[in-house]
Amino acid sequence: MTGTAEIRTDAPQDELAVEAALLVALRRNEEPAFNQFVRRYSGRMLATARRLLRSEDDCADAVQEAFISAYQAIDRFEGNSRIGTWLHRIVVNACLMKLRSRSRRPEVSIDNLLPAFSNWGHHAVGVPTWNKAPDDELVTAETRALVRRSIDQLPEDFRTILLLRDIEELSTEEAANALQISIGAAKVRLHRARQALRTILEPHFSS
Repeated sequence: MTGTAEIRTDAPQDELAVEAALLVALRRNEEPAFNQFVRRYSGRMLATARRLLRSEDDCADAVQEAFISAYQAIDRFEGNSRIGTWLHRIVVNACLMKLRSRSRRPEVSIDNLLPAFSNWGHHAVGVPTWNKAPDDELVTAETRALVRRSIDQLPEDFRTILLLRDIEELSTEEAANALQISIGAAKVRLHRARQALRTILEPHFSS
């Protein structure tokens, strides 16, 4: 790698122009550009990893693996999205590989958290009315933390699909591809995960 001067990203430049210059430097194998690449994006990548993985060591490993994968693929990056968006997909995939590398266990049932229905298709138990819309409450850090703790109570398969769709904002197709399941299976799993999360949150929001 060459030792050219670092690209200044703190100057009042257009963000897209800064990213374009950084890409050019990375493709030239300029060492300062790679250091800057890591500093610029590592924080948000680590935040993503922490949402998906429970171990801090796993998070650090996933981010490192994501940076290595990104650097190896930098010549194939076509620039159709922002670098941050591209890196987000890479670190999500690195996290999912971490999850898949663990010994597979049978999917844990969440039937006790799902609504029961009568033979006529009606709720067997009345659905409680929430005294405040959770979306309104989510503006507070305390409630965001509550929702996150509640998501973490879900079994891994349901927790992961919920995080990918509702927190990381992947499409159903993207989430299904990332999890290596069919779109139909992803939709069913997501629906069940959302129902289970509502059950966990009900004591905090119902009137």
